[in-house]
Amino acid sequence: MTKLSSAAAIFLATALTLSGCKSNAPASTAQPAQAAPAPVANAGSITGTIHFSGKAPARTEIDMSMDPACTMTAAENDAEQYVVANDKLANVYLYIKTGAPPSKAPANAPPVILDQKGCRYTPHVIALQQDGSVQFRNSDPTMHNVHTTPDTGEASIDVSQGPYGAAQTRQFQQPEQMLPVRCNNHPWMNAFINVSATPFFAVSAADGSFTISGLPPGNYTLAAVHEKLGEQDVQVTVPPSAVAKADFTYTMK
Repeated sequence: MTKLSSAAAIFLATALTLSGCKSNAPASTAQPAQAAPAPVANAGSITGTIHFSGKAPARTEIDMSMDPACTMTAAENDAEQYVVANDKLANVYLYIKTGAPPSKAPANAPPVILDQKGCRYTPHVIALQQDGSVQFRNSDPTMHNVHTTPDTGEASIDVSQGPYGAAQTRQFQQPEQMLPVRCNNHPWMNAFINVSATPFFAVSAADGSFTISGLPPGNYTLAAVHEKLGEQDVQVTVPPSAVAKADFTYTMK
């Protein structure tokens, strides 16, 4: 047998072996999250305000006397479920529900900070992109605990931090809205983490305002989520290099 025919025989045998090992299972139709999209030259934005109609519930004062270290702060110790000022609602999470493909946070994205200060979680509501991270800090002279209870299959976090203890950083890989955070040591402490499937999200400010920037022109479903009042959705068209307006109004259920 010549060298040429020997090489051909080897090639044919290899090809037959590989074809025999090929799986008959159907190809996956899942759409995995991609790397963060590049900035769009003609990107637009969505801006708006979260309104509150009617009389807002009074913010109740929190009794922190069980831990003397928690009474050392001069800050107001009021519950944060309903933060309303001039008929505007704060702490509402906004995210693009449909219209934008899922993507992961860049590997070098800085963590979002959730501090424990004055025996409260600060801020009360935070948001980040999937695969991003949160850095939990303890700025208090007392022991704290960070305990999450996810609904998505994400592993629960349950870590304790001593007074002024070292920061703890955790990654969040599954999109979720209003993931509760609690302190096992201080039952009044609570916060919410939101994990977005896209880089387009916001949390309404004290005056109810929000802005989501960098959106490619197109049609989107924009969702607003409040910890007690639930979710509302609106359809928004973002024009090239322009601003689309989207307001929400919440009332007591």
